[in-house]
Amino acid sequence: MKPASFDYVRAESAAHAVQALAAAGGDGKVIAGGQSLMPMMNFRLVKPSVLVDINHISGLDAVQDRGDKISIGALVRHRITATDTLIAKNIPVLHDAMKHVAHLTVRNRGTFCGSLCHADPAAEMPMMSLLLNGIIHILSPRGERTLAAQDFFVGSLVTALEPDELVTEIEIDMLPAGTGWGFEEFARRHGDYALASAAVTMQRQNGVAVGVRVGLMGVGEMPMRLPRIEAMLEGCEVSSGLIGEAVDALRTELEPNSDLHASADYRRHLAGVLARRAMTAAWARAEKDAV
Repeated sequence: MKPASFDYVRAESAAHAVQALAAAGGDGKVIAGGQSLMPMMNFRLVKPSVLVDINHISGLDAVQDRGDKISIGALVRHRITATDTLIAKNIPVLHDAMKHVAHLTVRNRGTFCGSLCHADPAAEMPMMSLLLNGIIHILSPRGERTLAAQDFFVGSLVTALEPDELVTEIEIDMLPAGTGWGFEEFARRHGDYALASAAVTMQRQNGVAVGVRVGLMGVGEMPMRLPRIEAMLEGCEVSSGLIGEAVDALRTELEPNSDLHASADYRRHLAGVLARRAMTAAWARAEKDAV
């Protein structure tokens, strides 16, 4: 199929982009990579009257060191996120997760921030933004604002963005030295959307886990952090028995949907299996008594 007719604006600056979105009266869409937007337009699931192309805006394509955080600009492609040495060194769990993102052609064009805005609950970037305490920078004709990742996602394919707002970058936590991590994902074929995925980070200090973070995706309407499960591991020596208790508790928190790919019970079971592996890997990777 072909998309419905639309006007095209080549934005020369972020300010120009949000002005064009405002002029569209709520009927404009931003295009950067277009790997989700264009298929939806071709199937006429969305029919914007205006496409605002941000690809020619300078300064949005950088990965930057911000001290204890890393900034990923709105035009940073998945390929760059997957190969950037700053990310590989300081956020290895994200570096590993990017290997699971779609296929090479998609990674060459798709963007990290674009995936956040699309808000697919089975995509890796929304979950990683929650796990890594993401701060999302947003520009509109009214000025700039920031949103924590936990406040950005509203539902499946729905965010807190207003129609005239543009995400310019996201800042995510660098992991402290010695942090252990685990990332596990299951898809029917490599590059397919995951049926479920789990990501865990923790440090080991004086023989116990501290700074525990647990994230899941593909098992709900939105990506999720699990503070109750994190609290079960925090301050404890992590054993297979404790992990088993945490996995049992994790499964009671999930209410996944059944669909043509998997039943709710299967997704719930799969999430527990993946979480167990990720917790085990994170504890094993954590350097003993790291400060």
